[in-house]
Amino acid sequence: MAGGMGKRLGMEEKPLTSLLGKPLIHYVLDALLGSQNIDRIFVATSPRVKKTIDWICDFKKEHEKVEIIETGGEGFVHDMVLAVEKAGIKGRVFIIMADLPLVTSGLIDRIIEKYGEAGTPALSVHMNLDVFTRLGLRPDTVFHKNSSFIVPCGINILDADRIKEEQEDYNLILDDEELALNVNTRADLAICERILRK
Repeated sequence: MAGGMGKRLGMEEKPLTSLLGKPLIHYVLDALLGSQNIDRIFVATSPRVKKTIDWICDFKKEHEKVEIIETGGEGFVHDMVLAVEKAGIKGRVFIIMADLPLVTSGLIDRIIEKYGEAGTPALSVHMNLDVFTRLGLRPDTVFHKNSSFIVPCGINILDADRIKEEQEDYNLILDDEELALNVNTRADLAICERILRK
């Protein structure tokens, strides 16, 4: 999902926000391309990210697994459903935001493996709130589950054949710091830089 503007970041287009000289979306695409379980990559864009579309058009010249799906930019869920339908995806679909630059191929494969074990049509990835607190981050959304607080990470696996339906969802709760860093503010960007420099 790469159709956002990133107004809180104060940048022109969020997916192209530079992190150590490389766009955020580049990190996510590299992780997806390195995964053993991802067959094709569809980048869902919107009319608000024209420069991102140009960048992806250039990027996909060397990566035949990558395609662009243009959506109307009417909201995350609407655009996600439209993208899955336009792409003609059957079976499971892995949804990830373009602002998760620290996610690795290994982590993606681990999440997909857990989905296979869960036995539910859908899986959503969450983290314990403690991880955010430890990193000095303030998440936008927090849920209370089984006497603890968890935060959604922007990664889901869904049954594409039932994309318009509510699906039974397994909450996978992880403690990997890489998942906490979806870049919404300049402070988030600075923390990512600090971690990458290590």
